[in-house]
Amino acid sequence: MAHYTSDTKYNREEKIVIAIDLGTTHSAVSYSYLYPDDLPQVRLVTKWPGQPEASGDSKIPTLVAYQGSNLIACGAEAADYLGDPEFQIARWFKLHLHPDSMKIADEPPPYASVSSPSFAHSIEIPALPPGAPLNRIYSDFLKYLFDHTERFFVNNTPGGRNIWDRLRRKIAIILATPNGWDTRQQIFMRDALVSAGIVGTSEADDQVDYITEGEASVHYALAHSQSKSWLKKGVIFAVTDAGGSTVDGTLYQCKEHTPRLVLEEVRASECVQAGGVFIDRSARTMLADKLRGSQFSDEESIDIMVNEFEKKTKRMFDGAQVSNVIHFGRNNDNDPQHDVVRGRISLNKAEVKRTFDPTILRIIGSCKRLLGSYKAQHLLLVGGFGESPYLQSQLREEFGKSGISVVTVEEPSKKAAAEGAAIWYLKQLVTGRAVRYTLGANIRQAFDPAAYPYQRERSFLAYTCTDGHKRIDGVFDIWVEKNRIVDGRFQKLSEYSRIYEHPPDNLGEFTMSVLVWEGNQKPIWCENILGELVPGARILCTLSGNLSRMRSSLSKKNGVGGQPYWIVTFQVLVLFGGIKM
Repeated sequence: MAHYTSDTKYNREEKIVIAIDLGTTHSAVSYSYLYPDDLPQVRLVTKWPGQPEASGDSKIPTLVAYQGSNLIACGAEAADYLGDPEFQIARWFKLHLHPDSMKIADEPPPYASVSSPSFAHSIEIPALPPGAPLNRIYSDFLKYLFDHTERFFVNNTPGGRNIWDRLRRKIAIILATPNGWDTRQQIFMRDALVSAGIVGTSEADDQVDYITEGEASVHYALAHSQSKSWLKKGVIFAVTDAGGSTVDGTLYQCKEHTPRLVLEEVRASECVQAGGVFIDRSARTMLADKLRGSQFSDEESIDIMVNEFEKKTKRMFDGAQVSNVIHFGRNNDNDPQHDVVRGRISLNKAEVKRTFDPTILRIIGSCKRLLGSYKAQHLLLVGGFGESPYLQSQLREEFGKSGISVVTVEEPSKKAAAEGAAIWYLKQLVTGRAVRYTLGANIRQAFDPAAYPYQRERSFLAYTCTDGHKRIDGVFDIWVEKNRIVDGRFQKLSEYSRIYEHPPDNLGEFTMSVLVWEGNQKPIWCENILGELVPGARILCTLSGNLSRMRSSLSKKNGVGGQPYWIVTFQVLVLFGGIKM
């Protein structure tokens, strides 16, 4: 298996970088040992417990097995406990961490009975084991990934044990996360790393970084594209990472090609719940319908069929096969009325297409929203589900009409986000990113309907402050609008003040909430007349600061009616650099 090798020598301190892609169905880890004046390589961990020695597969099942509250096994070894009633298996647990904005605004594809034209029901997310809350599951699985990465590094690096022990406390951890995640999910993952003992509480913010799966994928795709002749200054292209649960899309423009490749996001990225797990669940429903009334309609038989469907039919179907056969039983297992002959069930092309089409329509819709009116020329398709020949053919058919070529990277055993995250750490090609949401704060605004006509509808909420001026609460003060392109130097400086009727002994703490607006229109209000956040607004994080040292800045003034009041004015600087927001 070829390793990515940087074309630039590393010239900073010696370090180990570990990049983790914890996926819904499969996970992978890559790493790089960075040594001064050396060309760094990115290697994937290709040996995991429970895998055949010669498999060399970098992807492992995202499974954790428990017996009550006791951890039993992870990865491929946990798969051995599937179906055993004495053990509980955590699977697809990444779906539980998706933010509400994805669960509400982006419901997964419907999966009712395929015989029903409405397809009315949504996917069922598997319940977590009773003895293992979500943070415990993440902590256990991340520790498993890290421990076996250590073993692989030590066994495959000359002097590996000495190097690891020397650099262990300074290892940089890169987490690849869906485009639709924000700081809440990042903090959850960081805390899971701390609970697992991988990083310390005080070092976590310095050692842990995050990259969207979309941006990791563009670094991976460009590193492994056989030809980059299409990549010229000014070219706009999309990268679509079709994974287990989400499909992440990002639109880029090439700003510079030589001497260094520089990319910039064109608009806010896309994230839609339309990954490969939805094909599996749709196949389960289709098979249950098809076998209704058959002796092979039991859950165990259908489990075997779905597993075989996932391993073969789903990966090979290209839309042309007239018949698709799933081997699930013995030679004497027959039910011709339900297309079961000699332990094999036959599916016609229409039946298989029905398991794919609702999900693929969602992917196409997401790609169209991403492309908008921009004149993109290429769509790079990566990710596990991106290897589906049928998905590839449907995207080529749809976007070929607009002259957009769909490009794939032929590395079927790899996880693009895991390797791409490590390549990102080395190259960092993207210099400008589109803000995914409008960000701002809740402010108390001077009541002036002539200047702010929208205040008239809430004039009954205006009140007189200590300084004698009228103000109104609940106005959304916009810091940065959705789709604005920002670089690592972007910042917002805002001035705030506190007014007191009497001079306070202690100015105390100042706190304010950073708000997200998830709509496309520019917000005016962030609160309704009851003081509650309006639909579409939510709190991203809270900023706080101690004002006690500013007491010398407290000044006395006279209000509108001549009454005295005291005021302290200060500034809040918010940095938007990097990729975390």
